Amino acid sequence: MKPYKIIIFLFAIALLGSCSKNDGFTDSIFIDTEEFNPDSPTYSFDLWLHENYLKPYNLAFKYRMEDVGSDMFYNLVPASIEKSKQLAQLTKFLWFDVYAEMVDEEFLKKYGPRIIHLIGSPAYSPNTGTILLGTAEGGIKITLFNCNNLDHRNVNMMNEYFFKTMHHEFAHILHQNKMYPKEYEQISAGDYSPLGWQYLSVAEAARLGFVSQYSACEGQEDFVEKIANYLLTSDTDWNNTLDMAGEEGREKIFRKLEICSNWMKEKWGIDLDIMRAEINRRQLLINDDFFDPNI
Repeated sequence: MKPYKIIIFLFAIALLGSCSKNDGFTDSIFIDTEEFNPDSPTYSFDLWLHENYLKPYNLAFKYRMEDVGSDMFYNLVPASIEKSKQLAQLTKFLWFDVYAEMVDEEFLKKYGPRIIHLIGSPAYSPNTGTILLGTAEGGIKITLFNCNNLDHRNVNMMNEYFFKTMHHEFAHILHQNKMYPKEYEQISAGDYSPLGWQYLSVAEAARLGFVSQYSACEGQEDFVEKIANYLLTSDTDWNNTLDMAGEEGREKIFRKLEICSNWMKEKWGIDLDIMRAEINRRQLLINDDFFDPNI
């Protein structure tokens, strides 16, 4: 087998070596000639992303949709430049800057994703009738859908479609590095259902001790949903969930939240209550004048 492999390898080299500039081949279409091109209309935005994401966090913020980096199962469209600029600034202010303040920049540089990929359209599943809000691939890449419908005036919409996804997926990355106590999953051990969660109402999920329907999928999803929802849910909505939960469900929610809070404090040095207050404070600062017009 070895001689056969060597012959094929040498033959491939010979073919590659026979191609010259005169053969009519052009530069690769996969080289992004727009990036850092002073004549590009996105030049200032590309520089801003480089300074605010790549340099401090070693993260590529990709707003030019890459079909090879997308799920070919869905019909998708790219994110608009305007919405990409808004989401890039909001993500830095409401996520990266918060963790940098709670811990330091090195924390997200070490544990954060390496790629954030924006998709303009929602990802509808024809099989289940559900909408995919985002995906995470091995803690390396987070893809956000529906970016063209971003409305910075609607905090609940921003959280539901974008920032809950970010905190949800980042909590997965954290517990994959330092596992949470197994006692967490024992609290609702008989209520998890990988398929049945889709048929629960919000009130039914709350009565079982879950802060969202998807929390009832499995233990790991319950854990990260607890963190993401607690950080981003307003006091009014959080109290509504507790009211729907009733005495038994409320007791389960509080027991789970205590485990989450202790884990974040002991393993990562992060106080969930302080982080929640800081996120809420920053959300109140988002208005039409928040965005930098020079990007």
